[in-house]
Amino acid sequence: MTYSIVARDPETGHLGIAVASRFFAVGCAVPYIRGGIGAVATQAFVSPLYGTDGLKMLGEGKSPDEIIRLVTERDDGAEQRQMHLIDASGRNAAFTGSKCINWAGHLVADNVSVAGNMLVGPQVIEETLRAYQESSNLPFAERLLAAMEAGEAAGGDKRGKQSAALVICRDQDYAWLNIRADDHGDPLAELRRLYAVAQERYIHVAETMPTRSNPHGMIDRTVIDQKIAALEAERAAAGRASASFSTPWMPK
Repeated sequence: MTYSIVARDPETGHLGIAVASRFFAVGCAVPYIRGGIGAVATQAFVSPLYGTDGLKMLGEGKSPDEIIRLVTERDDGAEQRQMHLIDASGRNAAFTGSKCINWAGHLVADNVSVAGNMLVGPQVIEETLRAYQESSNLPFAERLLAAMEAGEAAGGDKRGKQSAALVICRDQDYAWLNIRADDHGDPLAELRRLYAVAQERYIHVAETMPTRSNPHGMIDRTVIDQKIAALEAERAAAGRASASFSTPWMPK
């Protein structure tokens, strides 16, 4: 009921998952991710254990291929399920059960995989992967969004649209960015809007949060205040310029 992309940014090691579906709150069911460990997407007839146990096994050093074998061998419902995953070093793998609803399948490439089921056709994941690979100039979050939008433009979930999510982890257990549209007429567009809103204050605050290497984080609020003030001034100037440009010429 879903298509998703699981990726690792080779330049930073950051991990990300983006997902969309004609299903309520897909962001609470599909993505499992932990910075410095890996990322797992479990979908179709979802098994949360594929996500929780998959991350645990990645933390133990097991390979993605081995994890797929272990979680599917113990599961009588495996042929109705789909999963793909990547570890912190970029090793990845995917599985699509034979009883997933057509169209269903996956593609695995360097540092990225795309998988989907109940789609209009294979062009959905093909276009998702193509867009991701061709947008390496974009920030990681925007790359993932562009990929998902390309998949939607190719047809997406054959039942329609309802929810979407984007989760990115850097090197911590907690997410650096976690945005969701749980029930929306155009969920990917809503993710775009939320990502834009996050630039106003949230992203600046996220940069100050404590990490294991710096358990204090950044505690000087003036740094955040200065960044936010500079952004607001820039936007105000852009707004004034736009208003001036759009004002009709009037003779004196």
